[in-house]
Amino acid sequence: MITTNAALEKLCTRLANESFVTIDTEFMREKTYWPELCLVQLAGATDVALIDVCAEGMDLGPLAALLQAKGCIKVFHAARQDLEIFLHLFGALPTPIYDTQVAAMVAGYGDQVGYDSLVQVLTGRSIDKAHRFSDWSLRPLTPAQRDYAAADVTYLREVYEALRDELAAAGRQDWAQAELAILQDPATFQPDPEKQWERLKPRTHNRRMLGLLREVAAWREREAQKLNIPRQRVIRDESLLEIAATRPTDAQALERVRGVTRGFVQSKSGEGLLAAIHEGCALPDEALPRLPKRPDNAQPSAGVVALLRLLLTIQCEAHRVSPRLVANNDDIDRIALGARDVKALSGWRHEVFGAAALAFLSGRQAIYIDGQKIAFTERGDPSSPERHGGQPKSAT
Repeated sequence: MITTNAALEKLCTRLANESFVTIDTEFMREKTYWPELCLVQLAGATDVALIDVCAEGMDLGPLAALLQAKGCIKVFHAARQDLEIFLHLFGALPTPIYDTQVAAMVAGYGDQVGYDSLVQVLTGRSIDKAHRFSDWSLRPLTPAQRDYAAADVTYLREVYEALRDELAAAGRQDWAQAELAILQDPATFQPDPEKQWERLKPRTHNRRMLGLLREVAAWREREAQKLNIPRQRVIRDESLLEIAATRPTDAQALERVRGVTRGFVQSKSGEGLLAAIHEGCALPDEALPRLPKRPDNAQPSAGVVALLRLLLTIQCEAHRVSPRLVANNDDIDRIALGARDVKALSGWRHEVFGAAALAFLSGRQAIYIDGQKIAFTERGDPSSPERHGGQPKSAT
């Protein structure tokens, strides 16, 4: 346990000279907008340390310096929340980084594979996850909590080395780095208040209603950040949607919205919400948003979508990569409708899935069942079974 500034500085100075260090965090977020950091776990070649962020007078400056050490790779598993914490705390993302969950998806270990599953597969060890939902703000930590926290970084060293070597042998380091680049962009962790209305998935194309929803959802996001409480504790999604539909412009009308109390309406937050409502109602037509829609309101053919998903599964199995990493449902729908500016059709994804998808959609490739296997054949190939009843050119 690291509970003094002197011990933290010595630890971080040592670790900064290593080629990589594994990192995890324990935090609380149930009652706050921003994660409340409680513990930082670090493991080097010979060090396993738990930094007690709650210790009196703890200065995390040396940790911030370690996270920026260019020669030391910071290794996480499922890094998004850890990175969000460090960005909020220090104003900068750790660099360089490596996320073993991303690497595992590239290596074909499944969609968003859990740390304990990955440890089991790659090291043969088991992790006790009984303390996953502990209250990490309470002190002192129990021996079992310490063991749990330490395990999150000790086995991660072996997992990282195994995945790093596996991706190098497969020539997929660039694939992983392309995905990790997303985690190096601060915008990934800084939600735009002006886009929060899209999360509510309104079922209307009424632009006036959408404009008001955008304003009140943006107000709620900023208010939640300012007060450091969860969005739903400020005002619930359902209440925002009702406000956008009914347009209450005074305190009495706002009180009639389900989930809005008189105490809230009379508070400073209530005044702020009413101001946002007035701003939304006053928006000129040209400033009103539109729901994203497909060209001519087209819907993709269910059959084509089903076949593209089948093709995605087959190609990803053949290449041993997670389908979710290659294409999501929206990508498949857009490809079925003829869009070509889709991430799944470019870069390394083109090699895995894009080329086969385009060949299939253009009629150059056919899919059929050959016994217990799914088989492909080039249409027009003189050796194809369509012409001679023979075996396919290639089969999976």
